[in-house]
Amino acid sequence: MPNYSGVWNLQPVYQAVAQGNWPSPPLTGDIGLFGGGTGSLNSIMYITITNTGNAVDFGDATVDSTSRGSCASSTRAVWAGGHDSYTNVIDYVTINTIGNATDFGDLTNAPYGMAGCSSSTRGVFAGGFTGSAQNVIQYITIASTGNATDFGDLTLNSYDNSACSSTTRGVWAGGDYNNNVIQYITIASTGNATDFGDLSVTRGNLAGCSSSTRGVFGGGFDSGFNRVNVIDYITIASAGNATDFGDLTISRNDDGACSNSTRGVFAGGQSSSGSVNVMDYVTIASTGNAVDFGDVTTTTKELMGCSNAHGGL
Repeated sequence: MPNYSGVWNLQPVYQAVAQGNWPSPPLTGDIGLFGGGTGSLNSIMYITITNTGNAVDFGDATVDSTSRGSCASSTRAVWAGGHDSYTNVIDYVTINTIGNATDFGDLTNAPYGMAGCSSSTRGVFAGGFTGSAQNVIQYITIASTGNATDFGDLTLNSYDNSACSSTTRGVWAGGDYNNNVIQYITIASTGNATDFGDLSVTRGNLAGCSSSTRGVFGGGFDSGFNRVNVIDYITIASAGNATDFGDLTISRNDDGACSNSTRGVFAGGQSSSGSVNVMDYVTIASTGNAVDFGDVTTTTKELMGCSNAHGGL
């Protein structure tokens, strides 16, 4: 994009805008991003979490891929891996600057269906499928581009799981359709995951998000391959089983999620009728059924969400 600066007459400004060359103003507020997904494999879209409404196009990823892991700091969003012949690509965007993603580095392996979470400085990706389910945990320093580093192992091989975090703990839940396991790590250290408890319903292909204290998991396939609308929650600082929270607006699997400190948003997924463009939200500190938020830019599933205001920051 050309570098437009200095004093401009109105005519060239109008021309630049018409040609799509005038830079967009920086985004402000609590921004949620969703990347990948079927229908538009390299698409990245965004929402303002505090305001209901439809998602808006943000830019394109460096690869066409679905089922990627995602995480974010307050300034950068990162996606990794994906279902593109098992890509190991990591790429990122600057959250307040609309535009295409930039290469970050490579994963230690090349899975799809893994889940990511983060603190303000470190992103952690775990599980995935590379011909078989994996137990690998790997991490990056979000502010510094480069390849991922081995962190440790999950308590079991798992893919199509979900993740969320507080400022200190990363938590993974579910996976593989017949997995109700919740497990956690201390993000600032390295080492193997520890058992946390069980989901209220065994399921995979679900989505997770969190405030700094509470993790919320929504949707998925249960052990009978039935799509569910279940939302359940945990208190991240206290190991134990998940508790029923309420229901999504429709039963679906392969949805994505993001959050700020008060609101969790679940987007896209696949219902019994096919991929959907639905977004719905919950107030994390309370319990109850989800409410309509708006629509994503296209009907899509297998997308992954993150934000600049999640519970790990």
